[in-house]
Amino acid sequence: MKKTIMMKKNYEFKNLFSRGKFYYGVCIHMYIKKTNLKWNKLGIAISKKQGKAVKRNRIKRLIRENYQYFEDAIPIGYNILIIMNKKKNIENISYNDVHEDFIKIFQKANILGEV
Repeated sequence: MKKTIMMKKNYEFKNLFSRGKFYYGVCIHMYIKKTNLKWNKLGIAISKKQGKAVKRNRIKRLIRENYQYFEDAIPIGYNILIIMNKKKNIENISYNDVHEDFIKIFQKANILGEV
């Protein structure tokens, strides 16, 4: 059963920016905040300056696919905001680059269970 809901409201993003803990990787950055809810919330933010819609949507698909891989290992009750690194060229990013960043960031945040 899927236990993740997508963040869509602006106030949810602002709340996570101001109160979430920041972790960074090579390709992506994350804000993570513990909540008392019975589900996880995921937000993805990619700037329009990084490319046209086709390129941004490709990166969003890579991020969602990687998150689905780790979804069962993440405990319930977290808000996660994933931001693309502005200095990284999004044309050269692969699935494995994003996957390695997810592993590093989740280990730094100490929320990764068994995959």
